[in-house]
Amino acid sequence: MSAPDYGRAFALLRAEAGDAWGAYTRHAFVEGLKDGTLSRESFLHYLRQDYVFLIHFSRAWALAVVKSETHEEMLAAVATVNALVAEEMQLHVGICEAAGIPQEELFATPERAENLAYTRFVLEAGYSGDLLDLLAALAPCVLGYGEIGARLGREKSSETYADWIATYAGEGFQGDCAAVGQLLDSALERRLGKDFDKSPRFATLCEKFRKATELEVSFWQMGMTP
Repeated sequence: MSAPDYGRAFALLRAEAGDAWGAYTRHAFVEGLKDGTLSRESFLHYLRQDYVFLIHFSRAWALAVVKSETHEEMLAAVATVNALVAEEMQLHVGICEAAGIPQEELFATPERAENLAYTRFVLEAGYSGDLLDLLAALAPCVLGYGEIGARLGREKSSETYADWIATYAGEGFQGDCAAVGQLLDSALERRLGKDFDKSPRFATLCEKFRKATELEVSFWQMGMTP
């Protein structure tokens, strides 16, 4: 499976994730978005859970500002928080409001266990670790959606979920992915050196990245069981 160029670290982490990465980016939920066979009930259920997820995910990215060691790292983290809150979450609000789900109801969505497990895993990575631990847990979501969006944008996809696909295939989100990939590369080089992949620490980061990828698979599966 070809991958977009989001930097050296992403390519290495993606490869180390093994079959979990394909299970995530080629999940039946994703393919249902592509061909339009995913039920509207499942899609809206997923959007509601994902909106709650993005609240916690934005907080985790805000934590990246605290964990940063340079002004450049802080700027990258702030830009990602803004993209999540001002752009991605608004996609969810717009689609749900069009379906008769007001924002107040969306915000009050009860959090499912799969959602809780994933968001707390990411937050714990930030609370107990440094910026590298946090980025390893955060990266699969951002960069995985970027890869999914880029692929569905290239391939012949149904119009049913065209607005969702267009968001993640668009220049804005793809630019955000490139910036996160660059942040990942520079943070690793700053802390572990140019040959960061040869550091024993990198193996633990790969494991964290893989676990977050597996939690993404569970999240898609949750979306199919409203």
